[in-house]
Amino acid sequence: MDKNSLKRFFSHNIRELSVFFVLILLVIFVNIRSNGNFLTPKNINDMFVESSVLIILTMGMMMVIITGGIDLSVGATMALAGMVSTSVLKNNMNLSPILIILIAIIVGLCAGAINGLLISVFNILPIIATLGTMNAYRGLTYLISDGSWVLQQDMSKEFMAIATGRTLGLNNLVIIAILVIIITYYFLAHTRTGRQIYAVGNSEESAAVSGINTKLTKLMSYTILGGLAGLAGVLYVCKYAAAQGETATGYELNVIAACVLGGVSIAGGMGKVYGAVLGAVLLGLLNNALPLLQISPFWQEALRGFIILASILVNAFISRKVAKKALERRALA
Repeated sequence: MDKNSLKRFFSHNIRELSVFFVLILLVIFVNIRSNGNFLTPKNINDMFVESSVLIILTMGMMMVIITGGIDLSVGATMALAGMVSTSVLKNNMNLSPILIILIAIIVGLCAGAINGLLISVFNILPIIATLGTMNAYRGLTYLISDGSWVLQQDMSKEFMAIATGRTLGLNNLVIIAILVIIITYYFLAHTRTGRQIYAVGNSEESAAVSGINTKLTKLMSYTILGGLAGLAGVLYVCKYAAAQGETATGYELNVIAACVLGGVSIAGGMGKVYGAVLGAVLLGLLNNALPLLQISPFWQEALRGFIILASILVNAFISRKVAKKALERRALA
């Protein structure tokens, strides 16, 4: 790779690279402060298992944010999908775990499609539409559960093995997350529909003029996010062996934070899969590291917020510097 190619690589990936360097610095700092207890095989495995559900959901949220939208209902969708699927399992213990996962995904697809219709067809602002459905889906979860929990004894061993089992030496949740990452990358980078998602986010009017069905593109993005929220919901319930009305409360904020940390522009039209993955891993690292450093639970949330804000500020500062230098080079040329 020549010098010019290297410069182009850094300028085009500066957001993601800045997150990567912050991640490396945090790993080094935490490992030193924990006397080497952080970079152990077990802890690294636990960190990636913890981040798996977040990564799956981040892939869907990234698509929606790229179109210029937002979805505040993903946590409630996770709870609804997890409750519906495990309630079915509770009454039919012999059902295949694959079927239970499919039920959760279908519930998520329906919830995401409702969001997409409200936003793309009825032209309701995404933040308003999904704020409404967030409360509706959460309330529906309470109605279905009647306030009760679905506990581990109500779940089959085959279903629980989804979260505890291993494939090729890796936890099943990590395998599923890797598959979702690969599919999302291929979809966004190598399909016409994936390119249309970026086009809609860059300029909806220009995309419409060029013949792109912007309403259908946005509807599809929210529906995909809903399906992934359904998948994430059933995996979340499987991992923690409990489904209840409060499942994944506030999870939408973690997902949005992971996207923003990973360089996905909240204004739309910009974002890379590996950047979003790095953002999710960074959040997973913080969730794992702060208790390991024996930091008070009262301080953990505040420190997590400060670190996220600092990462975003560093990201924004570097991006502006690179953009300024690029404009200067163009002016001189």
